Amino acid sequence: MSDPTTYNYIIIGSGAAGSVVAARLMEARAGSICVIEAGKDNNKWVVNVPAGFVRVLHNPEIMWQFKSEPTEFTAERSVYIPQGKILGGSTSINGLVYNRGQREDFDGWESQGNSGWGYRDVLGYFKKSETFDADTSEYRGDRGPLRIGYPDDKHPICDTFIDSVAGITGVKKHNDYNAGSQMGTGYYQRFIHNGKRENVASRYLKPTLNLSGIKLMTNAMVSRIRFNDDKRAVGVDVIQNGVKREINASSEVLVCAGTVNSAALLQRSGVGDGSYLQSLGIDVTHDLPGVGENFQDHFFARLAFRLQDDAKSLNMQARGWRLAREISRWALGKHSILAWSPSIAYAFLNAETMQGRENHTNERPDFQYVFSHGSYRPGRIYELDSFPAVTCGFTQLRPYSSGHVRITSSDINSKPVVQPNYLQDPQDQALAVLGVKFARQIMSSPQFSAMVKYEMVPGENAKSDDELLDFVRQTGNTGYHLVGTCKMGPKHDPMAVVDANLHVHGLKGIRVIDASVMPSVTSSNTCAAAIMIGEKGADMILFNKH
Repeated sequence: MSDPTTYNYIIIGSGAAGSVVAARLMEARAGSICVIEAGKDNNKWVVNVPAGFVRVLHNPEIMWQFKSEPTEFTAERSVYIPQGKILGGSTSINGLVYNRGQREDFDGWESQGNSGWGYRDVLGYFKKSETFDADTSEYRGDRGPLRIGYPDDKHPICDTFIDSVAGITGVKKHNDYNAGSQMGTGYYQRFIHNGKRENVASRYLKPTLNLSGIKLMTNAMVSRIRFNDDKRAVGVDVIQNGVKREINASSEVLVCAGTVNSAALLQRSGVGDGSYLQSLGIDVTHDLPGVGENFQDHFFARLAFRLQDDAKSLNMQARGWRLAREISRWALGKHSILAWSPSIAYAFLNAETMQGRENHTNERPDFQYVFSHGSYRPGRIYELDSFPAVTCGFTQLRPYSSGHVRITSSDINSKPVVQPNYLQDPQDQALAVLGVKFARQIMSSPQFSAMVKYEMVPGENAKSDDELLDFVRQTGNTGYHLVGTCKMGPKHDPMAVVDANLHVHGLKGIRVIDASVMPSVTSSNTCAAAIMIGEKGADMILFNKH
């Protein structure tokens, strides 16, 4: 190997948390830093253009090509679960929705023995990361790096969806779901500013790269973390452009590689279930059975509805000369469909409201609906249909099913087993059926009656609960919201991997700081919460230092 290089901190991964940690440590002049990213720079048009992400979902140079293991609960399908392999991680290629989660999510983390992670503790970190361009409140930030806002334009079909949900349920329209109660319907808040994507690489990491004391390595894979006899992390082995290198850390190794890769890296480094690692011929550094377990993701199902021929859906705006016009408008900084995210309108609802139960006391949403004034060709990834249609999708916010991530070899080129066990739990199955039924209710409401021609997917022939569940099993897909494989919890929790300060149990000089530490998935998209974890994790490091 080439001569070792030593830094105070090694940060593995430049995604939602890693870029935040790097920027905050540099801002505080905490010491020298080496950021190691497996992907390339994100200086690509597909990153700046919000709609551009549809072009990269199957690109192995930009995306980790993970797939779930087939099960009977997904009709023996492997579900494609891509994750960002690029500077900025999935913030450079995701669906752009800004959604923090519910107060109860974080209070639940705290109640599981994670002091300092209740809603009152994390709210300040959410605010610290954002500049919200709408009305301010005690819940919103106005000085953070990431500029968050609502769509520049509204659309009549999306307005109809919002009116329909409010008419059926009585929930509030245009509620700020990131302030106070999440319940309601309206337009999603987005990581978009002036028609361009906001991502952590551009807004946090890149502004620090002209400072002394920080080194960025791209196209660099960490094969393992090295520990001394005292179980202290002292460095990493890196392969960059085929060359093996040793990078040493005098203070801490910070694992921010994402839910799949953080767990896999710990396992390759001998940290995990000891008997399993030994079966792979890996020397055990520390027996920690929870590494790779507790894996969760949201499972989305989407219904599609054909509209009348004169309806002006997104499908018709994104074709021929109209698309050329939209591209030109975006290039000139004008409002354009290229600045739309794939999820336009939302509804956060609880099961009791959806079932029409009166006098219920539960106001915590159980479902997230996503509505788009466009539809996609069957079997194609985000390729729009050639006729006017819309999509109404949903996910259950707090799935009962969970799974695991496990390496199959110490070889970094061997893909890990990624098994979220979608729909394994009977409660998830029952709620999936309810979700389909209520989507149909929305689309058959008086507001939509004159606009909808017929149901395309699953189609009117799917009527029984078994048929609806089978539809979800055959067509459902990832929410891209992978969490939990390095669960945060007290030492007495046999599945806990890190403590409330994000230190790995039983080891020294190493923390995990990313979505993998979530004890349970947030009732939301997970990007905002991962950024919050980066902000809070950086403060923990700085507090320890001083």
